[in-house]
Order: sequence, then structure tokens, then C-alpha cells
Amino acid sequence: MKGNKKTVLLTGGAGFIGSHTAVELIGSGHETIIADDLSNSKAEVIDRIGEITGMRPVFYCCDVRDRKALDDIVKRHDIASVIHLAGFKGVGESSEKPLEYYRNNMDSALTVMEVMKDHGIKNIVFSSSATVYGIDKNPPLTEDMKKGECSNPYGWTKSMIEQILTDTAAKDPELSVVLLRYFNPVGAHESGLIGEDPKGEPNNLMPLLSQVAAGKRDKLTVYGGNYDTPDGTCRRDYIHVMDLAAGHVKAIDYAANNRGVEIFNLGTG
Repeated sequence: MKGNKKTVLLTGGAGFIGSHTAVELIGSGHETIIADDLSNSKAEVIDRIGEITGMRPVFYCCDVRDRKALDDIVKRHDIASVIHLAGFKGVGESSEKPLEYYRNNMDSALTVMEVMKDHGIKNIVFSSSATVYGIDKNPPLTEDMKKGECSNPYGWTKSMIEQILTDTAAKDPELSVVLLRYFNPVGAHESGLIGEDPKGEPNNLMPLLSQVAAGKRDKLTVYGGNYDTPDGTCRRDYIHVMDLAAGHVKAIDYAANNRGVEIFNLGTG
């Protein structure tokens, strides 16, 4: 197997989940290489990761769809594993911009996989979504359930990338693929130095809630009133982002010691 087993390429590592995962990776002794185009994150996050951990990660401002740029990064570092987080993530926005979502998310995953193949990297953790279970499944959702019909282009990109990874692993017995499925990450590192701070209009609930609390918005709009819950609104599963980050690090350790494809749900309880 190629690479120092502790060297991880983290795509999208300057984002909300990525930055917290970087903190956990460094704290667990992994050399962390971040590739992020900063389209929905800020460069100062890299310095803050270094301030928290005492070790600034190697950072490349790079669109991971750029094969040459990604290839150059991998040539410079002895990478053994990849955590793939880079991609657009707005459920509602994906319905407004389906072509942009399919192009960006599919291209980024395909480029990562092609570069991994070129350089003999055999371990990948894909940050997927519980959206792939579809809209017709009754909770609790379990890993042995078949995937379903997704309700939006964002969900379909996750489902399709899972299929690409699964098909690739079927033809490469040395490849280890871990698919992580989860819903709604919230919270921040206890230092307060990193958290969820998207550019432009937030796509997730918590930044909107924070903006209402800070007086930047007049109100929080809650959609849906016909769910089978006490007040008719949707009941959702939230997971603290540091627990989610820890799950990604555990998945890297699992991938290093197992072959084939494994699915893990990450959620409360």
C-alpha cells in the first residue's frame, strides 16, 4: 500500500465539517493535507486549525476538479488515504441549480478517484448523506436498507458518487471505501475559533438561527406543518460536528485495515 499510513488528503478541509475533521486528524497524529478552493470557506480557518492543534496543516487553494493541480499535490506528499468532503451542499440550492451541482460534485469525486488510481492510493472515506435512503423509508434508518429515490439533485449526487465508489471497489480488491451517512451537523469546536460560517446565504438551519439571535434576521422560517409530530413540524436528527469529525477519523483507521466497501450511519445515539 502506497504512502505513510498517517498522511491524509482532506478535500474541502477548510469548510465546516472539514475544518473540524482536520483538528481531529491532527490530534490523532495524522499528517493532514488540505485541498480547498475557498468557495464557501475562508483562508483564516487554516491558521485557526493550527492555533487549536499547535500544528498548521499543509494547505493548497485548489479546485479538486482540476486534475493537474490535484495530481501535483499528491506528487508532493506520500498520501495513503483520502477523506472526500469537497462539494456543493445546499439541498434547496441544488434544486435551483441542478446542472451546477451535478457538474461540481460529480467532477470532483471522479477526479479524486482518477488521481488516487494513478498514484496507487487505496483508502477513501466519502462524506455522504442519509439523504441517499430516500423519502419513503421509516426511521430508524439502518445500513442494510436499500437506497431510495432522492428528493433533490444534492441527494442524487451523493447516491451516484456512492455507486461510482462501489463499482470501482468491485473491480479493485485492494481498494477500501468507507461511506459515511448522516443528516444535520451542528455546533463548533469548544475553542470557538472555528464553526459554521458560510459565505453568502446559508443553506443550513443553524447559521440562520444564529443570525436571528444576532439580530441580522427578523425571524426564522419553519417549513412544513403536516408531519406526524406533536406540533406538525419536521423532527430531525442532529449530530455535533466534533462527533462527526471523530467518526471521519475512525473511518480512516477502519479503511487502513479493511478492504472493500463499508457503510456507517453517524447520528445521535
